[in-house]
Amino acid sequence: MTFDFDTPVDRAGTWSTRWERHAGRDVIPLWVADTDFRAAPAVLEALSRRIEHGVFGYSTPPPELRAAIAQRMERLYRWRIDPGWVVFLPGVVPGLHLAARKLVPSEGHVLIPRPVYHHFKRAMELAPRAFTEVPLVLQEGRWVLDLDAFKKAATSKTRAAFLCNPQNPGGTVFRRKELERIAELTRDCVIVSDEIHCDLILEKALQHVPIASLAPEISRRTVTLMSANKSFNIPAAGCGWAIIEDPDLRAAFSSDVGAHVVGSPSVFGLAATLAALQHGEPWLAAQLDYLRGNRDLLEKTIDFPMAHVEATYLAWIDCSSLEDAAELFLKKGVAVYPGTQFGEPGFIRLNFGTQRSRLQEALKRIRSASTPSPRG
Repeated sequence: MTFDFDTPVDRAGTWSTRWERHAGRDVIPLWVADTDFRAAPAVLEALSRRIEHGVFGYSTPPPELRAAIAQRMERLYRWRIDPGWVVFLPGVVPGLHLAARKLVPSEGHVLIPRPVYHHFKRAMELAPRAFTEVPLVLQEGRWVLDLDAFKKAATSKTRAAFLCNPQNPGGTVFRRKELERIAELTRDCVIVSDEIHCDLILEKALQHVPIASLAPEISRRTVTLMSANKSFNIPAAGCGWAIIEDPDLRAAFSSDVGAHVVGSPSVFGLAATLAALQHGEPWLAAQLDYLRGNRDLLEKTIDFPMAHVEATYLAWIDCSSLEDAAELFLKKGVAVYPGTQFGEPGFIRLNFGTQRSRLQEALKRIRSASTPSPRG
């Protein structure tokens, strides 16, 4: 079966966060992290069946979805989990906020990476919980945690470490040895690992490793946050989950989940996710091939320094040679996220999960915006 990722999809008037901000303007929006691809046929068919049924009452996550998640963890990562460890959420972001509020005492301290998806920091600020940002450093073309800084940042009050694997916005797939070292440095802490991009591994020689899968003793103190939302472009359907082995940790985390503070996934999120996990693999593989092509085009064309993107459809680009690159590019008709959103002014994050012709036009506009200094 072949899948069409090249035909542009008109998202005007569909309440798209990415597209509505610049509605009516000649702007290519490459900022928010969703793609411009229609969902997998299996997902569309499952949603159509729910629509045809016509009743959309309160819904309970089906046992077959728990089983599909457990089967996927074992098949892809040789990680055996009990389906009962799964806590369903409307998305991964609520999981970050729940973990900050429910798993870290009010006087506790947290380690988070920088740069990183902005809800890591926001979760700490709103909880509120004291935190230290541990910088990522560029080593051999990869953004990795500065483990010396990581070790020094821990205090007697440090109770949790938050990880983003694969790394957003750096595009890094953390290796097993790197994860083992992180686990060793946090052996007295809860680990909260955002692994929403785990299916979007662009390097064929690499494989995602859930940090909880390293060893039973690590699993027992880890909250693993996942979702099909990024991989299958269904974030508006609304479904994510946490995998938490320890029953006390799971009870503390999930005390506000369900009919209380944090709602359950929508019936559409449940149906879409089940279909994606059970029948979406051929579409996912084809999408990965297409994204590899987009990544290669971007890395070959862009005139600014950037690390090789090992995973995700997000590029972290050093535009420090320009003053306010995001605003400059917007004036030329390309919207990107400024690096300040992730704690690093001077960079931008560009979403290349779009049709190749649209990406080519965006890169042409970016090139016309300035003449940066040569790579060195």
